[in-house]
Amino acid sequence: MPTECSADLFGFAPVEGREVVACFDGGAITSDAGALLLGAADRAIGLMGRFAACFHDERRQDLIEHEVMTLVGQRVFGIALGYEDLNDHDELRHDPMMAVLAGKLEARREQCAPVAGKSTLNRLELSRLQPTRYHKISHNPVAIKRLFVELFLEAYERAPSEIILDLDATDDPVHGEQEGRFFHGYYDCYCYLPLYIFSGRHLLAAKLRSAGIDAAAGVVEELARIVAQIRQRWPYVRILVRADSGFGREELMAWCEASGVDYLLGLQKNSRLVGEIEGELARAEVKSRSSGKPARYYRDFRWRTRTTWSRRRRVIAKAEFTGGEANPRFVVTSLKRTGFRPRYVYEKLYCARGEMENRIKECQLDLYADRTSTATMRANQLRLWFASMAYVLLCALRRIGLQHTPFSEASCGTIRLKLLKIGALVRISVRRIKIAMASGCPAAQAWGTAAARLNAAASARGSPA
Repeated sequence: MPTECSADLFGFAPVEGREVVACFDGGAITSDAGALLLGAADRAIGLMGRFAACFHDERRQDLIEHEVMTLVGQRVFGIALGYEDLNDHDELRHDPMMAVLAGKLEARREQCAPVAGKSTLNRLELSRLQPTRYHKISHNPVAIKRLFVELFLEAYERAPSEIILDLDATDDPVHGEQEGRFFHGYYDCYCYLPLYIFSGRHLLAAKLRSAGIDAAAGVVEELARIVAQIRQRWPYVRILVRADSGFGREELMAWCEASGVDYLLGLQKNSRLVGEIEGELARAEVKSRSSGKPARYYRDFRWRTRTTWSRRRRVIAKAEFTGGEANPRFVVTSLKRTGFRPRYVYEKLYCARGEMENRIKECQLDLYADRTSTATMRANQLRLWFASMAYVLLCALRRIGLQHTPFSEASCGTIRLKLLKIGALVRISVRRIKIAMASGCPAAQAWGTAAARLNAAASARGSPA
């Protein structure tokens, strides 16, 4: 952030007989110098240009100061840097690093900053599906949703033999009278119920929904769209859909079976299912009580519900006794017995879905995907997409620039703290812009490695390094 505020000195305790004073007169200084990596990551994957192309601008171009490309980039870069609120941009509009990222050091008109403030950005977030007299910027949800999948496909040099699509829903509390608010009994609050679809660390969909629906509502439509787009590029890839018991619905399983997609879904326990494994539970109890440790056995069998399932399906049961009580768990899957034994399916495949919860935490805690405080579902969905694009950008930075470094598995929050929040003096001359970063930065080596890799990827893509 710029620090040209006041020349007043602030005194502190002396050190070795020397007076310690501080003042805000450093000039063009930023606390976000590491954001140069975000600009390089953007050029490496071509994110901002394609995201901006999902918007349509009917403003008179000869009268505007900030193009849609600048607005979109400013919003996504701001979220990645930790500025979740539009109010932050009334100060960021004067920040030299934000101007560098926008590629625009000076405004074309007097009394304007190089990048936009909160009021102009608010017009972007309130854009309609069709432009109107008072809302001349519109956005295309179909194009935005396709872009997430395109970026996922481009992250692979060659088609993988298999991918896993993880599904999950989470709570997004609301604190006002927003459209679509609903009290959810499980989460004990008024909230939205967004749907996330990931493949590993890659985000393929983030759909905002009212909480007054089943967790699996609309999942088939989202999967059908995503799978069709994936198979256009990778026609022979094997796809496994994985989710907890909230998605163990006939509609989803029937669609997967008809579409050649495998599934591995949690299954809510009931008395009939528990009755199927009474023998295994008894054995687990005997073993646990004799050893003093948890004990478990696995069994698979063919099973169907009395009314909701259209056919018998493979169910895998974990008969566990732990903490002095039985703890049975069940999953339903289309995976064949050959090559997919019960213990492997449950422990290695199904339990690994818990990693997706960390991805959701990154989106909501590190990148503020839950700041859905505007009045309409449409505007809140757009906010969710801005946060999701910030996640995609940081994932590209991590994937391309930070492999085999101490930050190769770091969360988005850690990457921001260690690699983006770097203080620097910005010197702008006729021929160059020099960002003089702190000499004592502990992550300097990893930062330099990432910069070199990202610039190389940008050059390979044909973008200016």
